[in-house]
Amino acid sequence: MKRALLAVVLALAFATPASAHGGSLWSAYDNAFQNAKYIDLSHVLTPQIPVWKGFGPSFFMPAVDPSTGTPYTYAKDGFEATAYRLSTDQFGTQLDPPAHWAPEYAAIDELPPTFAVRKLIVISIVRQVRQNFNYALQVSDILRWERRHGRIPPGSVVFVRSDWSKRWPDPALSGLTEFPGVSLDALKFLQLKRHILFHGHEPLDTDSTPTLEGESWLMHHGFAQAEGVADLSGVPATGCLVNMGFPWFGGGVGGFVRFVAICPPDTKRGVRVGELPESPLQRYDTPLHWDPALGMRVR
Repeated sequence: MKRALLAVVLALAFATPASAHGGSLWSAYDNAFQNAKYIDLSHVLTPQIPVWKGFGPSFFMPAVDPSTGTPYTYAKDGFEATAYRLSTDQFGTQLDPPAHWAPEYAAIDELPPTFAVRKLIVISIVRQVRQNFNYALQVSDILRWERRHGRIPPGSVVFVRSDWSKRWPDPALSGLTEFPGVSLDALKFLQLKRHILFHGHEPLDTDSTPTLEGESWLMHHGFAQAEGVADLSGVPATGCLVNMGFPWFGGGVGGFVRFVAICPPDTKRGVRVGELPESPLQRYDTPLHWDPALGMRVR
């Protein structure tokens, strides 16, 4: 019941004339979003995170003044900036548009803005993965989930929890040939029978088959997917929304994405608006500084 609170408040907000409260979405924010719990579901991007060896490493560097060839510094220029040499757009937590494999379908800059906020479904296969690390989500797992939680709503985002991400950022993760996945039958069921927006998984590939059959089918049929989703523990199976934001690289075939789960107030994990400094933001005792060994700024 409590997990349905967010949907109820939204319905009431939209049912109220805008003139009664200066805009129904503001009312929805005041009554639901302001008191919700917010949970980050994306990994921080650093040069050390796991990435497929076929792409090679990425590098972060201080941005330099082209007229002098020297980096901007706080002491000399009053500011600093960063230059990123990324080996791939398949890096960290990603939103894969179908153009990643199928150029006739949408690239990252062609995804509709309606992707921004959706209902979030979390299906756990943690128990199965403990028995078989190479386990892939099956249709039977989805039907079992639905018997407990109800039918998966169309247009929702389905994240598959395996706890693979709890080993992040172990470099060995990118070289594993066996890992938790999502079966082709399960993908077809979710997309063709439940008509979800897209699914997401914690590993960097959809499945461990030699041909990556699941990813191939998705891309060549115009479906997007999320990879490298971060820790899903403590995220309710139903009742949350997921907000997503990604850069609009023209013709990009992968997206660096930040997923944030927006969950009911009684969710144990997460933070509420106002719990952390926001404006002004937090002041730290240790200033950022460049660490040559790590190739990035640290505190």
